[in-house]
Amino acid sequence: MTKPIALKPLHALLLDGQGGARDMDAAEINAWRPDQGLAWLHLDYTEPEQSEWLRNQSGLSELVCEALLTENTRPRATLTGDGLLIALRGVNLNPGADPEDMVSVRLYVTPDRIISTRKRRLLSVTSLAEDCRKGEGPANVADFLVQLSGNLVERMGEVVEEIEEELSSLELQLLDEGHSAAIRQALSNLRRQTITLRRYFGPQRDAFSQLQNDRASWLSNDHRLELREISDRLLRHIEDLDMIRERAAMAQDELVSQQSDQLNQRMYLLSLIAAVFLPLGFLTGLLGINVGGIPGSDNPYAFGVFMLILTLLVALQVWYFRRQRWF
Repeated sequence: MTKPIALKPLHALLLDGQGGARDMDAAEINAWRPDQGLAWLHLDYTEPEQSEWLRNQSGLSELVCEALLTENTRPRATLTGDGLLIALRGVNLNPGADPEDMVSVRLYVTPDRIISTRKRRLLSVTSLAEDCRKGEGPANVADFLVQLSGNLVERMGEVVEEIEEELSSLELQLLDEGHSAAIRQALSNLRRQTITLRRYFGPQRDAFSQLQNDRASWLSNDHRLELREISDRLLRHIEDLDMIRERAAMAQDELVSQQSDQLNQRMYLLSLIAAVFLPLGFLTGLLGINVGGIPGSDNPYAFGVFMLILTLLVALQVWYFRRQRWF
């Protein structure tokens, strides 16, 4: 007989059905029975001990184990018997991380047991575990799904709001300061971030739709309505991301327009200067050739007269340019 593994999961909670829960030790985990209440085990699948327990002592099928241990996953919800195999993603709010670097959580949910796995810490799961310990958690497995989904979408909304505020700040800087390399780089990063989030939010909504449609016996109509509301909130976040992306594109277009206007103004100024000095250069070059017969070569007042002629010529050009409204 295989010796039971002294499992040390990230969270091992026995829910009391009233919103509270208590932590279970390794012996209680291995001795747990469905009649004791709803058990929630949250594992780090990169830990060899925890993955071994999942494969050999959890009692789950090989297919479910592989789904809980897979490295790459896409948001989904699949009904297997009376259990649900679910993969969801949450924004990465860990210190020093990029929010668009989404964190995956995999769950296998039955009426009497929840097993979830992750690689990186997900604040939505951590806060749910703390709510359970404080007596403010879910009463049953359906409540658990609704509360976890709500936590994930709520934090997604917070990230979307932060991105929108950042974009508004960049738009004000663009109006006040005009074109700058820093604003251009910030807009590019913001567009990349929204594109990445939009890419992940869409499949997440599809997973919530699957949850609503799957006919799990323990998922009531009220819970389906709550999941639909969560899905609608996620849809609004997706629409906000689309709007942010379009606003960022318009801001980038404005940057390009400002840069083009600045370049055109400078080229226009240089063209005016060249137009003023072109006849002056022609006259000075013509009188500067080293051949006989140059007018005024023997006259001591010739240089002053020539400078006066050049000054009058410049004044005539400026008058003409202003009359034509070239500047």
